[in-house]
Amino acid sequence: MSDQPLIIIVEDEPKIAQILVDFLSMDGFQTLVLHDGKDAVETIQNKAPSAVILDLMLPHKSGLVICEELRQFSDVPILMLTARVDEIDRLMGLNIGADDYVCKPFSVREVVARIKVILRRQNTNNHSQGRILQYKKVCLDLEKHTCTLAGEIIELTPVEFRLLTAFINKPGAVFTRATLMSSCYEDDRIVSARTIDSHMKNLRAKLTDADNGESIFQSVYGVGYKIG
Repeated sequence: MSDQPLIIIVEDEPKIAQILVDFLSMDGFQTLVLHDGKDAVETIQNKAPSAVILDLMLPHKSGLVICEELRQFSDVPILMLTARVDEIDRLMGLNIGADDYVCKPFSVREVVARIKVILRRQNTNNHSQGRILQYKKVCLDLEKHTCTLAGEIIELTPVEFRLLTAFINKPGAVFTRATLMSSCYEDDRIVSARTIDSHMKNLRAKLTDADNGESIFQSVYGVGYKIG
């Protein structure tokens, strides 16, 4: 069996799929292409790839539905492709669990670079030696990538988990939106302040709902956010 990481590409445009295959192969990845969404979830479950590149618009089953179904049983890294830049903020706000988003037309080298970042981040998490972060009633297990509040499991997206990790690592510190962008995304992309606000709104709601209306977050007017 090859020790090359397997990337499954779910993309219905053959030319786009092939160029992704070519560039990923040059960087030492195995690839498997699916041209529609019909059997994507079953195939990903059976093949257990290192990451998935998933188009949003697919025949038979959309990338949105596939991502949501995968997150019911798997934390495989998912890079979603969309044909509209204005979709990215909306998708991030839906909490579907994708790790990253790229808008078409894209630089294939950028896609490969983002896959590498995702895998590097995952490997770091996997080798974190069971580190536990605790703040008041919130507990983060960096190895298992889980969050609990007063013992109750809180389902977080990958971005929400990274945000909460940043806050708990520095309780009392005020984080600007730019700092939070750097905590969430390691590839220096341009992300709107609205996107960060959307993530914070969702994260605050999840923790507040689970804690009888109490919130650990504070908004610092004109600056950003903090806990404590």
